[in-house]
Amino acid sequence: MTPPDSKSNTPKQGAGNADRYRALLDIARTLAATLSEDHLYETIYRETAKAVEAAGFYIALHDQSRDLARVVFYADRGQVHRVDVTYRGSDSRVIRSQKAMLENDGLKNDALMVLGDESNVAVAAITAPMIHHGRVFGAISAQSYKAGVYTQDDLDLLEAIADIAAVAVENALQFAELERRRREAEKMEEIGRALTSELDPEMVLGRVVDAALDLLDVDGASVWLADGKGALVCRVAESGGEVVLPKGLEWKLEGEVARVLVDERHPLMLDNLAASALLPDHRRPHLARGSAVGVPIEIEGVVTGVLTAGSRQPRAFDALDTAVLQRLAAQGSIAPQNARLHSNLHALSITDPLTRLPNRRRLQIHLDHEVAAARRGRALAIAVFDLDNFKHYNDTFGHVAGDDILKAFAEVLTHENRAMNLVARYGGDEFVSVLTDTNLDGVRAYVERVKVRASQNEVLAKFGIHVSAGIAEFDADKMATVNDLIPHADADMYRDKASRPAVGRRAQAQT
Repeated sequence: MTPPDSKSNTPKQGAGNADRYRALLDIARTLAATLSEDHLYETIYRETAKAVEAAGFYIALHDQSRDLARVVFYADRGQVHRVDVTYRGSDSRVIRSQKAMLENDGLKNDALMVLGDESNVAVAAITAPMIHHGRVFGAISAQSYKAGVYTQDDLDLLEAIADIAAVAVENALQFAELERRRREAEKMEEIGRALTSELDPEMVLGRVVDAALDLLDVDGASVWLADGKGALVCRVAESGGEVVLPKGLEWKLEGEVARVLVDERHPLMLDNLAASALLPDHRRPHLARGSAVGVPIEIEGVVTGVLTAGSRQPRAFDALDTAVLQRLAAQGSIAPQNARLHSNLHALSITDPLTRLPNRRRLQIHLDHEVAAARRGRALAIAVFDLDNFKHYNDTFGHVAGDDILKAFAEVLTHENRAMNLVARYGGDEFVSVLTDTNLDGVRAYVERVKVRASQNEVLAKFGIHVSAGIAEFDADKMATVNDLIPHADADMYRDKASRPAVGRRAQAQT
């Protein structure tokens, strides 16, 4: 960027008030038409450099609630530099006293940020506070590498420019906030649509992360969710941006961090990670420097995670930033709740409520998958079990006793089942076991183990329950679908049942 022409446009020393008044009118018109923050700061610089010597120039904004000043624009000898310098506002005499300051030789006052490098440092400066409606928005400073260049008239002019700039900055900040609110509303609408249409919580949390990156202009954002254990240990569930944290990275909330985030449920702001003792050691390789902010994710008043955003540079996260994160965190908390609710509903839809075994629907899904694998060569066998004369026992001893019998046999099957296999209640008093990587010899041995354990079960023995069983092995040459497999096992089960005498009257002996 080339430096503004400060010679031809600067009112000459001794120029009348009319010239300065016209210059201020031009500046006011130009700044009033500028609403973009970045464009505004450069415009303030260019317009100021037309009126006074400004080889060096910076603009600092002041957050009164946190007494934090941040340099938002910095130009040195016509070149604009990207900086992120923060300091305590009350350390600045200009901000503290709300009065302009002129220094023509040496810039020995530590209230100023002095521009230049080791070989050439600015020696003169005029600095004025930006004040509007009693609020100090910050300060602007014009500096020179020549001593004695500034006059009281220059300082008065800069004060007038600072007053105009304060109004323009307030307008720009309000416009930026309105624009951010509009974008936030769009993001919230997107997240809301995702919550009603997406059952995968990762998809929704990804949208929350994307919204944080866009709305806060940060380098990284992450969702940490608690693992459900006693101590509040959070792990990264979703992360995005240029600074991405690995999924599964742990963060144990303890000490001051736990007090702020968990006990008080307040935001936690770390403006300088390098100097913070609160950053866990295992996170330092991922965020060794810069800044971060975190807000709790709550479900029914209980902290279940943290939404964080971070920047590579030290910076001041303000109340607006944390408010946005809190609103996003509220949306993010719904995703795990929806996922758990859906998971519970899905589990109920495929689980038999009495025996807690998978039901017929779940069995069908599992068999479809296993038959597809069997077509590719993997062995598959099933066993069908039936409790002989169960209706008689149910009618004789009542439905409560019948339920106890069904639950007892379900426990037998569960105990004999391998993790890779599935046992299900097929309906009534019929049960099915699906044995993967098992042939007919293996399923016969399994059936014998089940019958032995059933005969030893206290509840089943009390009622004299006998079990009939049938087996079948999937044969790709003879069977096309699951519906061809189960009838083979059913037929074998009825042969087993017919091979033994009726047992309907045996229950009477147990009364």
